[in-house]
Amino acid sequence: MSVEFFGVNNLGQIGSLKKSDGAQGGIKAGATQEGDQVEFSSVLQDVNKAQNAASDTNRTERVEELKAQVAEGSYEPDLTKVASSLLEFLMEDK
Repeated sequence: MSVEFFGVNNLGQIGSLKKSDGAQGGIKAGATQEGDQVEFSSVLQDVNKAQNAASDTNRTERVEELKAQVAEGSYEPDLTKVASSLLEFLMEDK
């Protein structure tokens, strides 16, 4: 019993392979190589814009809430978080 991985009964390879010429991977001499580009559909762009707008709205609401607490004198920051952030900032500076 024999097993053929790249063909059936010596009929050749199934599918197609293209060999690249030279080390350039098929890039012709004199051609410039550009970086990869990604283009998203307009639907994905609209979803991204909506998410950004929602996060901006949430941030604006939170800032207004904090301003009101500071004005009333009822704002109490989490001192553990403040100290932790301050230590991280000081450690990065060194």
